[in-house]
Amino acid sequence: MSHRFDRDPDGFRREAKKHLGQNFLHDKGVIERIVQAINPQPDDAIVEIGPGQGALSFPLLDRHGALTAIEFDRDLHAPLQATARAHGELRLIEGDVLGVDFTALAAELGAGKIRLVGNLPYNLSSPILFHALDHANAIGDMHFMLQKEVVERMAAPPGNKVYGRLSVMLQAYCTVAPLFTVPPGAFRPAPKVDSAVVRLVPRAAAAVGIDDHDRFAAIVRAAFGQRRKTLRNALSGTLDADAIAAAGLDPGARAERLSVADFIRLANLAAA
Repeated sequence: MSHRFDRDPDGFRREAKKHLGQNFLHDKGVIERIVQAINPQPDDAIVEIGPGQGALSFPLLDRHGALTAIEFDRDLHAPLQATARAHGELRLIEGDVLGVDFTALAAELGAGKIRLVGNLPYNLSSPILFHALDHANAIGDMHFMLQKEVVERMAAPPGNKVYGRLSVMLQAYCTVAPLFTVPPGAFRPAPKVDSAVVRLVPRAAAAVGIDDHDRFAAIVRAAFGQRRKTLRNALSGTLDADAIAAAGLDPGARAERLSVADFIRLANLAAA
């Protein structure tokens, strides 16, 4: 698919690339609320995922002076660098964020932990969140803007109709705090859905309490693989009914009724 890109005086394209899921934020009031929520501190190592046209990047540079950004669209690099010179020091990493080792990046930046921020593309939000979980020990916190529906799933409690694998995995490793909703008009082009800003703060490794992380992930995935199945049936290839009962759970219950602590207890028993 070809696109004709008109360019603004600063060199940025006016038309987003739909196949990259680009919706560029432009509402200054929303941008200021995000910067206030992040509240950059002098020694922070801030890493932005998908800076796009720099709507959030430049205010962050104005507040903090330095920023590392990961941008897949190489056409954006030159105008980003050119405009950034008036705001602070911008370091750009070209490539797919899913290929970036956040743990290694934190070490490279000389930071104990990095702070992740970004307006995540709707079609890649879940993979990016799971990738961040793989490096949770190197991340201080995350402030993301995502589709509101995704944020609702992230923060959903047990028994909620949208409580699922994403809810359990994120809440097991992080505190999840939805901050505020962002209307479609804050973006160009305007998406057809509301967005929301969420804060995630990884828990200390000792506080997570999961003995075998791969086993935990596999059990959560299997349990929610077919939502209408009971635990007895969904986990039949992993745990039998007696093992589920030994964890204090009803084998006839469905996954959406289990708390995060229930899943951790179940996975630890299976790993023992």
